[in-house]
Amino acid sequence: MPILWRKRTVKLSSAFLFLMNFRVTLVSSVLFVLAANLPLWAAEERIPTDAAGTVVGGGKADAVKGDYILQPQDLIRVQILREEELNREVRVSQELTVALPLIGIVDLKGKTVRQAEEDIRNAYDKDFLVNPQVNVFVIEYWKRFVKVFGSVNAPGVVVFPPEEGLTLLGAISRAGGFSRLADNKRVILTRTTPDGRAETSTINADDLLKRGTGEDVPLLPDDVINVGERIL
Repeated sequence: MPILWRKRTVKLSSAFLFLMNFRVTLVSSVLFVLAANLPLWAAEERIPTDAAGTVVGGGKADAVKGDYILQPQDLIRVQILREEELNREVRVSQELTVALPLIGIVDLKGKTVRQAEEDIRNAYDKDFLVNPQVNVFVIEYWKRFVKVFGSVNAPGVVVFPPEEGLTLLGAISRAGGFSRLADNKRVILTRTTPDGRAETSTINADDLLKRGTGEDVPLLPDDVINVGERIL
């Protein structure tokens, strides 16, 4: 073989080997990236959120927070793995109980979603099922609200955010904030006790603002807030 031809053959062989090695390296890199990111993509797929990334009250999305304390009139779904005939959608009663097949009345007073799951699981496990897998979802939050009147920019009804509490300053903020004539030192909070009595207290909102959010006053459903007006 002529020397010139042998040189060309060597050059072509070297180029071919380079291209093959490049393709192998490229494919390996792509596979590595896919493998590294697959768990993250899978985790994102498992998170049940709406368009805003939150669970909307009164509505269609399942609760994702297990520490939400169940309230009267919440609609919950109780699912038991491989026991479809026992699955139920039930509304929490005013006495904070639900009635379920076989186990009867379950007391949910002061219970979170996760605690309700555990109580229901234990009740079925005690006499009826072997190691049942129980899931509880809130599928409709009963609307809780307070009323804010007086010297605020948008007086009226303020709804509790789903899964969250509401504070005095938070409710005033949702009612448009203090008006120009508001007397921040004279905010009257009226609360009805379980026995039907109305309790009234006067709160200095300026002091709350100075002390920070940790000192804010937590509200209960049906509280009434009246912001006083400054005397000019």
